[in-house]
Amino acid sequence: MMWPSILILGFVTLQRLAELVIARRNTRALMARGAREIGADHYAVMVALHASWLAGLWLLAPGHPVQPMWLVLFVVLQLGRLWVLATLKGRWTTRIIVLPGAPLVREGPYRLFSHPNYAVVIGEIAVLPLAFGMPLFAAIFSILNGLMLWLRISVENRALKTAMFLK
Repeated sequence: MMWPSILILGFVTLQRLAELVIARRNTRALMARGAREIGADHYAVMVALHASWLAGLWLLAPGHPVQPMWLVLFVVLQLGRLWVLATLKGRWTTRIIVLPGAPLVREGPYRLFSHPNYAVVIGEIAVLPLAFGMPLFAAIFSILNGLMLWLRISVENRALKTAMFLK
């Protein structure tokens, strides 16, 4: 049966497209308030990685049986994603955008650790392929995502430290 995987992938695709719309709107609003983008040079690579992950799932996952335990974990990760978006509100974006002088968000999941959105993404990159019984796919993209996040988090941490001193 292909319809369960197609429904799940359709949901994830629509979710990602909606997030891009939200991110673009938030980015424009932040830039209008004097924010700056940092790390734009690696953004296209990150987008390509995520698009390849999703395209690969569309190519390989349909027809695979869905593993309920992994799907439930994926749903839990979506709740974490919503928590992050609800906490950051207009400051959530897919880019590294810093608003000089703005305080760091220390509420919601940010009370628990520095980069909860990336924790969700790490989980999603691994868990969704596992929900389709694709451990090699999950491993490959988890490694690639780990490399990307190593770069991105180091750039973001430097940007956030710098932004705290800019007015």
